[in-house]
Amino acid sequence: MPATPSSSAQQARQVLAGRLRDLRLDAEITARALSARCGWSEAKTSRIEHAKTPPSDADIRAWCAACGAQDQAAELIAANRRADELYVRWKKLRGHGMRRAQEDVLPLYERTRHLRVYVSNVVPGILQTEQYATALLSTIARFQGTPDDAPRAAASRIERSQVLHRAPHTFAFLLEETVLRYRIGTAETMANQLGYLLSVMALPNVSLGVIPFSAARTLWPLEAFYVFDDQRVSSELLTAAVNISAPSEIGVYMRAFAELAEMAVHGRHARRLITEAIDALG
Repeated sequence: MPATPSSSAQQARQVLAGRLRDLRLDAEITARALSARCGWSEAKTSRIEHAKTPPSDADIRAWCAACGAQDQAAELIAANRRADELYVRWKKLRGHGMRRAQEDVLPLYERTRHLRVYVSNVVPGILQTEQYATALLSTIARFQGTPDDAPRAAASRIERSQVLHRAPHTFAFLLEETVLRYRIGTAETMANQLGYLLSVMALPNVSLGVIPFSAARTLWPLEAFYVFDDQRVSSELLTAAVNISAPSEIGVYMRAFAELAEMAVHGRHARRLITEAIDALG
């Protein structure tokens, strides 16, 4: 079974917690003594050492000072921030609206030469029409309680899609058939979106496969994930964005993508499923 999507972040936090615990042990002080020096409860020290509560920058500085290891504070703070970047809560990421979040990832798409995408819920952002993106992003903003700048965010998402037409980028998309059937926006919005998928399939640098309802499953439907040049995997959960850079975990996602691709249909068979979804809209 693949590692859980947030395991890279938790693993990084556990390493940091272990380093903080080692500092305390090397200083030969008890958890009670450290807590007293830092001015907080023993319960907080325990939560930090067991990676149950991520420390703040101030917590790390206080911890290092209590252990006489102020010279290590900067490095540990940097490690803590890297761990935090692996698992970013949506309210933090989208606190100033979704347009900025769209613009922030544009450089990643521009420097990626081969992008693999698997989705089981909605059309991948890079393949969305502006109407579909606006409807989806507005729904997300309402649910997450973040500023709703969906029209401007959708425009930025469309700008990102221009990379589809630039060499030497190549793309492989795998969509569960559910993606074709879930109604996002109006029937017209969905029909236009599905029609756009048909046109994208004609691009020479794009492979688009659909995993039919009828496919014999050798792997269950997964959370959506994006593989950027075998260097990074991004996955979007309900409450957070997860970024994975550990080679072993990337390898698991690559293997999952390959197995999912075996279940997918391409070419005229995929076009037929998309056309049937359009016809079902009435």
